[in-house]
Amino acid sequence: MKKDLRTDICEDSIFRGLYERLADGLHDYLYYKYGERLDPTDKTQEAFIKLWENCKKVTPAKAKSFLYTVANNLMLNEVKHQKVVLKYQNEKPNEVTHESPEFLLEKEEYFKKYQEVLASLTEEQRTAFLLNKAEGKKHGEIAELLGVTRKVVEYRIYSAFKVLKSELKGFNIK
Repeated sequence: MKKDLRTDICEDSIFRGLYERLADGLHDYLYYKYGERLDPTDKTQEAFIKLWENCKKVTPAKAKSFLYTVANNLMLNEVKHQKVVLKYQNEKPNEVTHESPEFLLEKEEYFKKYQEVLASLTEEQRTAFLLNKAEGKKHGEIAELLGVTRKVVEYRIYSAFKVLKSELKGFNIK
């Protein structure tokens, strides 16, 4: 009793039979050819979805060939996609600044001078100043950390500002 080759696979029982018979083999084929990284289980399911969407056009005799071709193409598309992703991960975006080279050089020189002036402050001044301005601590917190009064901390920060302003042109921190 031969089946008619013109029969489509849109009937639920025929499709289910094809799935049960071909799904494991298709998965194994994709797994062995491409490995686990590209998710052969997912591509197997997608191939069967494509088969169901084209069930009127595919006969049971051509179903296996259709599935393997579609699944292989899905995997190849995924490989292409992964290559593109990898290419763009490896590329560094162009850092475009609208600052002139002169400005960048001045900025670098100013920063060096700032570091030198900070280094010339007394340890107490530098510590209080950086705790306040770099770490954002309040005067009371700094006094508690350093074991001094709040007035001493205020004086140290004020005196650090005074030195920085006198040594650096245009120095202003809020």
